[in-house]
Amino acid sequence: MARAALSARSGSSIKLNFLSAVYGQAARFRRNWYEQRPHLQRELGCPVVSVGNLVVGGSGKTPIVAMLALLLRDAGYAPAILSRGYKRRGHEALVIVSDGHRVVAGVEASGDEPQMLARRVSGVSVVVSADRYEAGSVARQQLGANVMILDDGFQHLQVARTVNLLLLSPDHLNERVLPAGRLREPLDAARCADALLVSMDGEPASVARQVGIERAFRVTTGYQPLRLVTPFGATVAQSPQRVVTLAAIARPDRFATAVRALGYRVLQEFTFRDHHWFTPDDVRRVEAAARQSGADAIVTTEKDAVRLEHVVTGSIPFVFLPIDAHVEPQDAFRSWLLERIGPTL
Repeated sequence: MARAALSARSGSSIKLNFLSAVYGQAARFRRNWYEQRPHLQRELGCPVVSVGNLVVGGSGKTPIVAMLALLLRDAGYAPAILSRGYKRRGHEALVIVSDGHRVVAGVEASGDEPQMLARRVSGVSVVVSADRYEAGSVARQQLGANVMILDDGFQHLQVARTVNLLLLSPDHLNERVLPAGRLREPLDAARCADALLVSMDGEPASVARQVGIERAFRVTTGYQPLRLVTPFGATVAQSPQRVVTLAAIARPDRFATAVRALGYRVLQEFTFRDHHWFTPDDVRRVEAAARQSGADAIVTTEKDAVRLEHVVTGSIPFVFLPIDAHVEPQDAFRSWLLERIGPTL
């Protein structure tokens, strides 16, 4: 029986390796095909900054997109964020989430990440569509945007970009291609980036050398004070100490670790699949566990908060922990980026 189990595991491993090899070659062929036919990439008629990664899930991309939008807005541009709106419930092909002045679509129509970005970054339009070119055209022609931020755009090769930013962590260097690992395409695709944004656990120059990229910057993150989920954006008068965590993100373990590192006592952790749409039963179960354990509050992520605010009951405080991202050295990154983009039109 032991030999049979070992043989089954070995066969499964061989199959995964084979599938990864096929997937990797297909991804490499697709990228090379577009590289050899640049005329097939559609131009939006204004600068496009792409922010993406090589791995599936949990790379900290959304806070970077928010930071870039603020940087460009404050530099005098009129930015628009173009997002696919992954796991949104609405069926409209294109949704204007924010017109740059106010949020005009709800979370079900937009998806959680675009909704979060629209609420967080004022003065920036947010448009959702699987067709990023169409989204960019609407943002430019109807909303007056003059620079586009292509959210999760590294693999979206149909749209030409001015700057290609790739988030990379040292642990990604040892990953394997799907389905055996988390890589969306082979690591050599990193050569297409104009600059790497390296997580704070890595040395930018070292990571850049390993993938053959000349320029790299360090990404650091920090947390804002806790805020109440309902009403969204209100501050918490008194900081809780004993908490229950709730996360439906790609790497929920990291969230609970971060909450502990901030000095909170985590009594219990609740996790759901990434982008999970919470039901009243989900919330009642978590609230009951929090009350039974004597927690002061339930702490969740900012992305989860936009999916929770309509189902929390208020019987125990639901709070979220916003994340800020910074690229260092800040002045060098800002100068480099703005020089690549050019003057406002």
